Amino acid sequence: MFEARSTNERIVALVQHWQAWLLVGFACWGVALMRLNYRTGELATSFLHGPLLVFHEAGHVIFRLFGDWMAVMGGTLGQLIMPAVLCAALLIKNGDRFGASIGAWLFGVSVLDIAPYLYDAAAPQLTLLNGESGEAGGHDWIYLLDSLGWLGHSQALGTAVYALGCVLVSAALAWGAREVWRLTE
Repeated sequence: MFEARSTNERIVALVQHWQAWLLVGFACWGVALMRLNYRTGELATSFLHGPLLVFHEAGHVIFRLFGDWMAVMGGTLGQLIMPAVLCAALLIKNGDRFGASIGAWLFGVSVLDIAPYLYDAAAPQLTLLNGESGEAGGHDWIYLLDSLGWLGHSQALGTAVYALGCVLVSAALAWGAREVWRLTE
């Protein structure tokens, strides 16, 4: 009546089980993050804002080598590069497509985390690391958008980046679900 399953089949079933639960956790977390108000900076209260901020600030230092404009832009680049490298390393080096989908999820969350600062640039209200807001606080996106002549479009850009982040988080979760499902094939 009962077929004996091989050790390999049991391991695959266990991995699939844990990946499925992990994916459910990331899906719930992703939905919770997407529901935070990017217009008011509520996203900055999330746990992941802190670790992403470390990579943001490191990006300023690393990209300083390329001039003032790139030093400012480097914060955002550093914040985006870290999860992209994680995703690529898991996919290329380890061949771990499920792990790479979680790296892609983190990239999407990082894009979500940028949206409030873009949105805030035209009418700054967010308190920055030095405790100030706006020009006095060294707001990256005021400087960057003003230098491009796009400061008046900051709220539209912030909204678009937020929407992009939502799409990226959702696509990463769909990728992860596909990878969990592949284990049954």
